[in-house]
Amino acid sequence: MEEPDRYFTLQEAQALVAWLQRTFDTIEPLKDELASARARVRSFMARIHSNGGASPEEELQEATRTLHETQERIDQLAYSIVERGILLRSVEQGLVDFPSARDGRTIHLCWLAGEPSITHWHETDVGFAGRQPL
Repeated sequence: MEEPDRYFTLQEAQALVAWLQRTFDTIEPLKDELASARARVRSFMARIHSNGGASPEEELQEATRTLHETQERIDQLAYSIVERGILLRSVEQGLVDFPSARDGRTIHLCWLAGEPSITHWHETDVGFAGRQPL
């Protein structure tokens, strides 16, 4: 297993929970916006293909621009998490792991958006399903 860039103490990880929650709260409406833009692009593409090539070019370009801008904003927010050494497991769920040490081995402190604090950990090879109370 590759060594993490940094290890977090429980206190260091806990100190980031409020910031993480705000970050995922910012991402939440962007996910809806992204899904809507994808649906609009698909709809315009279907109309183009079924219409013998006639195209609502401006509408398609606007939907595509929105799609790319929204994805870029989500990517920027996700990167702000990863650049701190936090392992982003799921943007959709708001699931992160903090590399930590326990009894001389690497473990992950586990946090899911909406949880008021970090209350679980798991071995590095089992993931969320293997969460155990601290």
